[in-house]
Amino acid sequence: MSKLHKFNVKTLLAIVVVGYLMILTIHTKGATAHNGHVFLFENSLNDTVPARVSKKITLENGEEDTLRIDSIPKVDTLKISKDSIDAPIKYNAEDSGVLVIATRQFYLYGKAKMDYKDMKLDAATIKYDQETQEIRAYGGTDTANNPLNKPHFDQGETKTISDTIAFNTKSGKALIQNTFLQEGEIYVNALKLKKINADEAFAYRARFTTCNLDTPHFAFRTARMKIVANKMGISGPAFPEFEGVPMPIGIPFGLYPLERGRHSGIIAPAFITSEDFGIGLEGLGFYKVINENIDMTTKANLYSYGGWLVNLNSKYLMRYKFAGNLNLTFQNTKMLNRSGLAKDEFSGSKSFMINWSHTSDTRARPGTQFGASVNFGSTKFNKSLLNNPYQNFNNQLGSSINYSKDWYGKYNLSVNANHNQNSNTGLVNMNLPTVNFNMVTIYPFQKKEGVGTPKWYEKIGLGYSGNLQNQFSFYDTAFNLRRMLDTVQWGAQHNIPITLSLPSLGPITISPSISYEERWYGQRNFKTWNAAKEKVDTAIQKGFYTARQMSFGIGVNTRIFGTYQFKHSKNIKAIRHEVRPNFSLNYKPDMAGPFHYSTQVDTSGRQYRFSQFDGGIMGSFGEGKFGGIGFGVDNLLEMKVLDKSDSTGVATKKVKLIDGFGFSSSYNMMADSFALGNFNIYARSTLFDNINITAGANLDPYMIDSKGYSVNKLLFDPTKLKFGRITSANLAISTSFKSKTKDEKAGKDSKDKKELPMDPFMTPDEQQRQLQFARANPAEFTDFNVPWSLSFSYSLNYTRTLKPDYSGFINQIYSSVNFNGDFTLTPKWKMGGTGYFDFNVGKIQQISMFITREMHCWQLAINITPIGMYRSFNITLNPKSGILRDLRINRSRTFSNY
Repeated sequence: MSKLHKFNVKTLLAIVVVGYLMILTIHTKGATAHNGHVFLFENSLNDTVPARVSKKITLENGEEDTLRIDSIPKVDTLKISKDSIDAPIKYNAEDSGVLVIATRQFYLYGKAKMDYKDMKLDAATIKYDQETQEIRAYGGTDTANNPLNKPHFDQGETKTISDTIAFNTKSGKALIQNTFLQEGEIYVNALKLKKINADEAFAYRARFTTCNLDTPHFAFRTARMKIVANKMGISGPAFPEFEGVPMPIGIPFGLYPLERGRHSGIIAPAFITSEDFGIGLEGLGFYKVINENIDMTTKANLYSYGGWLVNLNSKYLMRYKFAGNLNLTFQNTKMLNRSGLAKDEFSGSKSFMINWSHTSDTRARPGTQFGASVNFGSTKFNKSLLNNPYQNFNNQLGSSINYSKDWYGKYNLSVNANHNQNSNTGLVNMNLPTVNFNMVTIYPFQKKEGVGTPKWYEKIGLGYSGNLQNQFSFYDTAFNLRRMLDTVQWGAQHNIPITLSLPSLGPITISPSISYEERWYGQRNFKTWNAAKEKVDTAIQKGFYTARQMSFGIGVNTRIFGTYQFKHSKNIKAIRHEVRPNFSLNYKPDMAGPFHYSTQVDTSGRQYRFSQFDGGIMGSFGEGKFGGIGFGVDNLLEMKVLDKSDSTGVATKKVKLIDGFGFSSSYNMMADSFALGNFNIYARSTLFDNINITAGANLDPYMIDSKGYSVNKLLFDPTKLKFGRITSANLAISTSFKSKTKDEKAGKDSKDKKELPMDPFMTPDEQQRQLQFARANPAEFTDFNVPWSLSFSYSLNYTRTLKPDYSGFINQIYSSVNFNGDFTLTPKWKMGGTGYFDFNVGKIQQISMFITREMHCWQLAINITPIGMYRSFNITLNPKSGILRDLRINRSRTFSNY
């Protein structure tokens, strides 16, 4: 220690040992250190011995004494030393720290750590030289001479693990030997890495990859590479290697985007071949960030036969105000006629599609809401899309734009514009505007300040609801303005319900009601028999017409419970049955009779009753008086069983057997014929908490003649199980099964699930494209932890409708089943499929299958559609990393069934 610098009266020596460690042993230098934080300063002091000042003081006993005080001049200025640091340094070491004042060097031994600004350094040994302001870090070895505590250097989002590190705190430059660097998704192993500043670095003899293993599955080797943090990686000639085996092919240079968040850039296309469209590029485009609230994506599909598709998509978001998405697609289809029957070699068509979704934040304007979901386009658009079987079979399009205003929960106004479109017929119906106004029930006789028991008339409630509709129609393939104006209809409806709330009579609830409804029409129809052409003609009269209806009723309902105990059963404890009967007395005068008339509908002279307002936008009131009863029954069936998951063995749980089952009908005591009304029967259940069943039917209790028209004779014979005729019915069954996950089998919680991200502003077309992306990138969305899964849904619909020429009725049945499933062959291989079977045509309309291989940092996807409007197969092999996803091997072929 004799060689260390000596202290004197004129020099303040401050030694700062923190983080990287500094020493300050310069004339007139000072330092303060607190808890490993170092703060440096330099004082300008007079180069003289402080003067002593004498002062006389009086002691408590009355004697006088002299007090001498050293006087130090005030500090006028503070100067920072040129070789001092500009920020605190934190440091730590397990072993020791050595300070060599003569050379101004400081050493940390044993798991040394130091933090400086945004830089963190961990190493076995750290050396700091104050004179050069250079930090050096070294690793160590264990007793077996294996590497131990290699230097870890982090600056911002750049992370490195190296053999040795030399870093200058002032210039920010560094020289690193044998480093493993992570920059975003890229992992770089370089023999030498030279940082010229905090954002730029040069690598020599580098190997870079997106695989995070020590020995990566694949990599690219290059002699030189430049990395700009959060912007780009640039390499010279690079050669790939797989499992350490170099490939004899290479790329002349490489550009690797490292920007985080949204940024503009080119979207690479996929190569495709099709017998109908030719050779093509799909998905070629550009993504543009306009500002922080709006972006735009432009994509194009180009085919060698001359067909093309252009898609413009823009998303916008204003936080706490609104958000939405606009999608425009223009398509020029040009297909090869392979049948040989067509005159032209190619057939073509032009189509378009507009999708717009918008929603406003309720916090922007409380009580006001605006939203839109628009899907409008050409009828041929869906049929012309390649590799999109779901949209190929979608024949319905619908749109809605709505605005609503609420006044403190008392009044509500909504204005809507709606559209529906049938791709098979080409018919487009536009409803705009549709205005609805509602007033909640008010009690006009209720006192403002209730005192005592309220009178019965104070519970009389009055409400109002109004509706205004406008509609016009046209065919998109033969648009004509005059014909469209001829289809314009308008109508309005006013409904005023009057209710009376009565107290319950024990388990019975009584609800009297009065209702008045009035409808306004913009036209009326008259049907007449044309004997010459033997058909019914329809004449339309424009104008302003009104019709009204009143009804009076009183309803009674209650609930009945019954329980059956299973005393000798171990698992089933009881079955509980709940019955909910309802009964009502109703009266309706015949206020719509003057608007009904009889007309001949066939050559036999058959007469049929029509209303002047049949086919109108508001519909027509039914004719005839009604004075009778309405009745119905609803049932709920539950079972109480032993809960096997409970360890005590005494706990029970409820299992619903039937969620709802019942019927409703009416009987008109004032009718001279057809007094008994149709029966509406329904049932719904969820069996075993997994099988959803919904069924319904409409039962006509009367017989029919040879033409299918009802006759006044009941079709009721319990001995032959005849209770009427089914005029309409529906049945829907859906279920899904899946095996336990590997974590569940091992008794662990399975929390990490890969799910497809949901975006409420995506159009149906975008949703289908996202599903296709999920199939093309299965490793990101397929849950390999589930060995198998299976789901299917079945639907059956039956309707009985009157023929357009009134010659009888048509029975129509639609039945189909959809299925979807997958199973894991091995922990890395998975296969599955989805399909649609139409029982009407008796064949599979569409089926798609996929095979996926999870390869850690790579993914393989094989998609095959052997049956459908378009048949196709696709094989894609590409890295998972986003920056290398376009570096893929892709093979696609598409065939049409036209």
